[in-house]
Amino acid sequence: MNDISPELRMILSTICEFVEEEIIPLEPLLLNHEYTRLMAQLQEKRNKAQSLGLWLPQIPQEYGGMGLSLAEHGRVSEVLGRSLLGHYVCNCQAPDAGNMEILIEHGTPEQKETYLMPLLRGEIRSCFSMTEPENPGSNPTWMSTKAVKDGGDYVITGHKWFSTAADGASFAIVMAITNPDAAKHQRASQIIVPTAVPGFRLVRNTSVMGEHGFGWASHGEIMYDDVRVPQNNLLGPEGAGFIIAQERLGPGRIHHCMRWIGICERAFDLMCAHAVRREVAPGHALAEQQTIQNWVAESRAEINAARLMVLDAAHKIDAKGQYAARDEISLIKFYVAGVLQRVLDRALQAHGALGMTDETPIAYWFRHERAARIYDGPDEVHKRSVARRILQRYA
Repeated sequence: MNDISPELRMILSTICEFVEEEIIPLEPLLLNHEYTRLMAQLQEKRNKAQSLGLWLPQIPQEYGGMGLSLAEHGRVSEVLGRSLLGHYVCNCQAPDAGNMEILIEHGTPEQKETYLMPLLRGEIRSCFSMTEPENPGSNPTWMSTKAVKDGGDYVITGHKWFSTAADGASFAIVMAITNPDAAKHQRASQIIVPTAVPGFRLVRNTSVMGEHGFGWASHGEIMYDDVRVPQNNLLGPEGAGFIIAQERLGPGRIHHCMRWIGICERAFDLMCAHAVRREVAPGHALAEQQTIQNWVAESRAEINAARLMVLDAAHKIDAKGQYAARDEISLIKFYVAGVLQRVLDRALQAHGALGMTDETPIAYWFRHERAARIYDGPDEVHKRSVARRILQRYA
């Protein structure tokens, strides 16, 4: 599991150098909300990522990607996760990465030409519109948004929020109830909705701990007011929305968890570097404090353990499919999210008042990555699900 091919080792070395020298220096523009300057420079870095062959690591080569396995992309995702901007620069950011995978697997030739190919080229962005303010995200089979057939169209009515990257997106993939009388896992469908159609209304970017974000780094609240789209905008079979979502979320959790480990590694580096430089009294560094030493040891052990767990899950998905790895997927989702929170908290505390500022990326991650324990299934749901499956084997 720890073997890395010479080819992947070279890719990781190139990406690591690219992230450290080209991407991390742009982070102050994001942290200080200088979005106009940031986007212009980010486009230059995206062009460079393409020229270096670092574009679309998660996508098969026949679609212009690097063709990495899930485990290999996990390694790449960790390196990209060291920066606030890494995944976006290589066009493997959520939710576009998952939407690409859905369109590759379930899109019609026309859908691929209209939506997938521009997305792969980085010419447009997309969003995934599933969560609703009126219904619990912990029960994804319960939603109120409806798509009713009318002639050759669907008419979609509903209210969504936390549609990540809706700001500036060209289209949404919307989860809506099309078969209300079917079994609960067969009621919803996924439908492509161009954001320019009448009735699609981005109400606002939802403020997350005081920050509204922008562009791909935001979470939109959307109203679907009798939105009319052709029925050939349906993705996959009608009623297969939940199944397709589960197909998307399994590999997506590997991507997220390895990104979180990359965040942990950067926060760990910042904590250790600050501890050895910062004097708490003349001639006495913060690193001499036993509490700091405990945090360093605990963080190192937890990060290492988390990485092994995620790579084990990724290898199992690659070898046997995500259904066979469903226990491992649930375990890493809540375990790595917990490690992320603890490492970020220690890093912030070690920096003292500086940790509360945007002089480092720690506070940004502390704000935005608290959601790691909520999205893609709350910790409590994953713990309950995996525990039930384990206990059934003893019955």
